[in-house]
Amino acid sequence: MFNNILEFTQKKLNFLYENSLFLQHIDTLILIFICAVFLTSTFMTSDSIGFLALITLFLTVVKILTKPEQKLSANNFETWLVAYFMIVIISLAGSTLFMYSLKGFFKTVTYLGFYFSVAQYLKYNRSKIPFIIGIIAICTGFEGIAGFIQNFAKPEAISTWQDTTSLNPEQIMTRIYGTLKPYNPNLLGGYFVAGLPAIFGMSAYCFSRKIFNGSIIWLGLAIITTLALVSTGCRGSYLALIAMLGLMFLISAKFLWKTYKKIYLSVVGTIVALGTCAVLASASLRARVLSIFAMRSDSSNSFRFNVYQSSIQMLKDNFLLGIGVGNQNFREIYGLYMKTGFDALSTYNIYLEVAVESGIFALITFLGFLFGALYKAFKIVLNTSNIQKTVIISIPAISIIGIMVHGMVDTVFFRPQIQFIFWAMIAVITAAEKE
Repeated sequence: MFNNILEFTQKKLNFLYENSLFLQHIDTLILIFICAVFLTSTFMTSDSIGFLALITLFLTVVKILTKPEQKLSANNFETWLVAYFMIVIISLAGSTLFMYSLKGFFKTVTYLGFYFSVAQYLKYNRSKIPFIIGIIAICTGFEGIAGFIQNFAKPEAISTWQDTTSLNPEQIMTRIYGTLKPYNPNLLGGYFVAGLPAIFGMSAYCFSRKIFNGSIIWLGLAIITTLALVSTGCRGSYLALIAMLGLMFLISAKFLWKTYKKIYLSVVGTIVALGTCAVLASASLRARVLSIFAMRSDSSNSFRFNVYQSSIQMLKDNFLLGIGVGNQNFREIYGLYMKTGFDALSTYNIYLEVAVESGIFALITFLGFLFGALYKAFKIVLNTSNIQKTVIISIPAISIIGIMVHGMVDTVFFRPQIQFIFWAMIAVITAAEKE
């Protein structure tokens, strides 16, 4: 039905399209604004980045209405996303703090609109997938270099980012925060998790095309960015990094195991050994890693446990439709449940956050969407013998899994810098799945 309406509209506006220089170059404009969203994410405020994303959505809608042969279609896993969005709308309607929820809802529309824009663009411009991944890699690499340099400048903590009460001076880590706004090491760590697979992927992509100099440059940038990730002191990012590196090794084994088994095992063993030695050799890094397992003994861990308990109670009382989307809405209602002295901006767990905001069915549909997208991605990886295609589809899959792991202990996922990369990665899977 929608495509019939679009076809009618396109025929009526065909004269306008054929005589408009703007409309005939609208794909180029959409690509420019998609790239602008990623580039400005490294230094601009959330509102500015969101404004560029809305322009991208506006241009996409204009394109669909006017450009001939533009159609709408959905993958099986996108059905879950539609269901999730409908539940969010119902949750919004039932929220006791409607205006706060409305603001959060507009953010959700902006993110999903950006996903729609990128997916629709890549559907008709699949050759641009490596280019968009390359832009994400460049932006992430820029932050990696900035963070690497910042680490040597020994920046002072803007907030209490680390429990130092039981640490010796040599065990206190200098935590970098890069140029992302608001300045926060956990935000930077989450950003690296989302974008680092793109840098490693570009190195592998160049290598598969025998562009060896480019591959070496990208690999060097990936190593610098990995070191910068470690310097954020973000423990959730550490867990995500381990998961992502493990997936990279497993996927690469598909092509390297039979022919280069001994070399492959040597490389993997060397990387594991170097990582272990780095943790053991650095007192501050060792203390930071061990604090993951300190449970209530670490104040940051204890704070999260208290927030989890209060948030679970919120979920029990708002099981069906949640409290409404948005962090402002959450803060207002969380005050009724929090333990004294443990105020929080979010639940510090993206799955719990989705359930608290929009109810248990929103969580089910959101997870269905994620697992559906990953299923499609890994199905392509397992069935294709094309190295370049394997690399391109592995990048978003690894990025999404890294974000999901990091999201178990933090909610910086909902910041636009990470959201826009996340939805772009999903869009790559959407476009690649149609090949």
